[in-house]
Amino acid sequence: MPFPRRDIEAAGAGSGSGDDDSPAAKRGKPEAAGARPSLTRTEAAAAASVLALFLVGIFCVFRAAPRREFEQILRLPRSLADVRLLNKLASERHQNDEVFTLTLIPETCRDNLAVYARDYQANFILGYCSIYIFMQTFMIPGTIFMSLLAGALFGVVKGGILVVFTATAGASSCYFVSKLIGRPLISWLWPEKLRYFQSEIAKRKEKLLNYMLFLRITPTLPNTFINMASPIVDIPFHIFFAATLIGLIPASYITVKAGRALGDLRSVRELYDSKTLVILFLIGTVAVAPTILKRKRIYE
Repeated sequence: MPFPRRDIEAAGAGSGSGDDDSPAAKRGKPEAAGARPSLTRTEAAAAASVLALFLVGIFCVFRAAPRREFEQILRLPRSLADVRLLNKLASERHQNDEVFTLTLIPETCRDNLAVYARDYQANFILGYCSIYIFMQTFMIPGTIFMSLLAGALFGVVKGGILVVFTATAGASSCYFVSKLIGRPLISWLWPEKLRYFQSEIAKRKEKLLNYMLFLRITPTLPNTFINMASPIVDIPFHIFFAATLIGLIPASYITVKAGRALGDLRSVRELYDSKTLVILFLIGTVAVAPTILKRKRIYE
């Protein structure tokens, strides 16, 4: 009695499962392009738990924040116009005291975020970091405007430190979330880019930190993709963390410095003009120079 065709195909597929189901084989075979991402129940539960944890944490942070004029400033900057509006400095100093008072501020300026950030700096920074890390963890657009706002409110040095810290923390959080549930999603979103990234990482195992620094400093690959793809292609976290912490400093400095001159900035594209890109690529070239020199010596 002949076997049905589908039974024969199923048996043939099962016979090769010993190799294909291994972790190495899974790492080497991204999901087919166009296939919708699918999560197991465990992965879906883990993703929901992480999301709920973030949301509860942010809710607690904002519930604990001082309520004075709070409702008017609770808005995220989504454009340059929003950043300029939030950065509007309308505070006045009391004639006799060296502290800021709200009694001298006109009613139309009660929504001044700069005043709130100065009066309740610790609460504001905690809320800022929570939102920034949450946005970067779940790939929500708009962190560049948050970086501009940090420069406008805190200056180049303090704002730069704040942006580098939150960006590194957010990237690290995204790394672990992707390690948990990111494989089907990134294989669906960027299949070709993932294969390219995997092949490049395989070529540079010995000088992986230099290559990751180059990627972080230059806009060769989007930071969102790097955050998600790094655990998928087995980049160790300590290398990922070090490259992120150091490599984001140049771009953060450019963005934060631009935040100090919002009036002169007409578009986000002006942040990375041709001159800026050349500088970033020169810095990135310095990062990969040891790898190039080592290859040259081996060749000779």
